[in-house]
This record gives sequence, C-alpha cells and structure tokens, in this order.
Amino acid sequence: MSRKEKYYVVWQGKQPGIYATWEECLAQVHQVAGAMYKAFKTLDEARQALASPPADYYKLAERKPVAKEANEKASKKNAATPRLKANHLQNPPDWRHDTVLPLPPEVEAQALAVDAACSGNPGQMEYRGVDLRTGAEVFRFGPIYGTNNIGEFLAIVHGLALLCKQPDDVKTIYSDSRNAMLWIRGRKCKTTLTRNARSEKLYQLIDRAEKWLSENDWSHIELKKWQTDKWGEIPADFGRK
Repeated sequence: MSRKEKYYVVWQGKQPGIYATWEECLAQVHQVAGAMYKAFKTLDEARQALASPPADYYKLAERKPVAKEANEKASKKNAATPRLKANHLQNPPDWRHDTVLPLPPEVEAQALAVDAACSGNPGQMEYRGVDLRTGAEVFRFGPIYGTNNIGEFLAIVHGLALLCKQPDDVKTIYSDSRNAMLWIRGRKCKTTLTRNARSEKLYQLIDRAEKWLSENDWSHIELKKWQTDKWGEIPADFGRK
C-alpha cells in the first residue's frame, strides 16, 4: 500500500511554498520563530491555502452554546477521564499553529522535551532532546552503560547547555523524571550506581555535567514536569515501554 499523500504549505519560514514531504517542510520551519505551516490532503487545497492568509486556517471552530446541565456533566466526565490517549488530535493539529505535534493546549511549544531509555537498569542507556515546535530530534547521546535516572539527568544538562549557547526564544525544558529534576536543582547526580571500570566513562560525563551546573548561570531556563498521567508519553520518549 502506498503512503498517504500530503502537501505541506509553508506561509512563514525560510522559503514559503508548497512541499511534498514532511522532511522538506521541516527544513523550512525548523528553528524559525513564528513559523506558520500546515498539511493538506490535495495539491489543489495546498495551492488555495498558499494563496490565502494563514489566519484563515488557524481559526478555531466556533463552539455551540451548551445547556448548563449538559456542560456540567461533560466537565465531570472530562475531569474523571485522564487524557492518556491523543487519538482525537491531528498531526499537524488544526487548533494550534506553533507545533506539528499533538500537544495539549497547556503545553508550551517553544520548548525542548528530553527523555532517556535503558535496556536493563543498569544497562545500555541513551537519551535525546526533541524540539516541541517542529518535532525534530535536536540531540541524541548513547548508548552507554548507565541507568535511566542518570540518562534523564544528563539529558536535562545537555538541554540546558544547548539553550544557554543559542540566542533562541526557547527557554523551557520538559522532563517526565521528578528525580532528575531534583538532582538538577541540587546540582548533584545522586545515583547509587557503583563507580568502577564499567561505569567510569559514564561517571566522567556525570562529573562534567555537575561541573557545568555549578559554573554556569541557567536560572533563566525553566524546568517543567511533563504530566504523563494527563498528557501521555513525553514527545522525546523512545517508545520502548
């Protein structure tokens, strides 16, 4: 079966136009502040969209008035049902134009999401960071012998160091690891992993990360906890659960 065809309109990016693949579109909007783009099913729709103001395609559908009783019932139902699945979302979503990911409304798109994965714990660990505006993988490290918590810690430090170097508007990092965030704020990786010949390379990375945290000012970057129970897996997740 052939891949379902899509056409990507870029209104605001490096080079506005119509692109036949997501990779081509991504190259035009990655790290472009205020990038505006959307996917369409047919070339005719894409051509019509490109010739129109992008605001025409970012308008939220008008909501019909709901009786008070029905509204209260819906609110109770939504409150009791965790939003673990995002099958009602579209990619790219049509209710926000700052990201191509199916992000909840309360999640800031001008941010990095970081996560780690480990085959065994300890075992072969790797981590990565994803730009929530574009869905692009910004960095990846590993595999290396370690633990998941250490990987989460190093991923945040990697993200902090990256954002401190770049004159960008991204000043937020999401992590789903409460332990790693506590370690970051304490500027110390409080792992119980034994330091030996097998883990020495990892410990050298930890030493460097702790040194960076102590010697650099990263107070302008906000660390936010990814609410997995409400939002599903973090976009940097490796999908191996």
